[in-house]
Amino acid sequence: MRRIGLFGGTFNPIHLGHVQVVREVKAGFGLNNILIIPSALPPHKELDVVVDAEDRLEMIRLAFSDDPNFVISDVELKRSGPSYTIDTVRHFKSISPENTELYLIVGLDAFLEIDTWKSYNDLFLLIPFIVMSRTINEENSAKLEWKSLKNYLQSKISKGYTFSFAQSSFIHDKKQPVCVLNVTPVDISSTTIRKRIKEGRSIKRLVPNIVKDFIKAKGLYL
Repeated sequence: MRRIGLFGGTFNPIHLGHVQVVREVKAGFGLNNILIIPSALPPHKELDVVVDAEDRLEMIRLAFSDDPNFVISDVELKRSGPSYTIDTVRHFKSISPENTELYLIVGLDAFLEIDTWKSYNDLFLLIPFIVMSRTINEENSAKLEWKSLKNYLQSKISKGYTFSFAQSSFIHDKKQPVCVLNVTPVDISSTTIRKRIKEGRSIKRLVPNIVKDFIKAKGLYL
């Protein structure tokens, strides 16, 4: 059985926080590969601050150029219209061999807004989730995040979700499981990086060096 993660986003630009968390998810869940999927027209973003899709794709390729376990997919760039996760999941479900198990990797903040996504109920029928929580190892914070996720699932998705300690995930008799993984908190955001570039400040140690050089050579985010 091959286990493959799907990790989408704007990646505007990709940074070391993205790189670290997907490496941790791959190791934590024993995934064979993770597909990194940049969105062409992200429905929840202001498009005037999003650079050309081909540039974002190239930055992702550069960021993972040393590791073939991370595969870059341009499926959303080739599809017309807004980039909806449900369409991407259906695409990969339709082309994956029978012995493939797909997982949708989502940050906790994004997951707690999933009821605003297109056809979100269908997602819970199609694919298990890996929800990344960036709790600093403080027991109270972890309990609060766990409680907020449980409350959200039961109030917005289905009362049938219950936590299974044996499976370390929220399970449901008719819907896909929602797994939770604590990843190392990294205080980096694409917004901060764009702001620093505009102000002429260094982005060293925020993005891979090869990505930093690409941004400078192309004059992005100025």
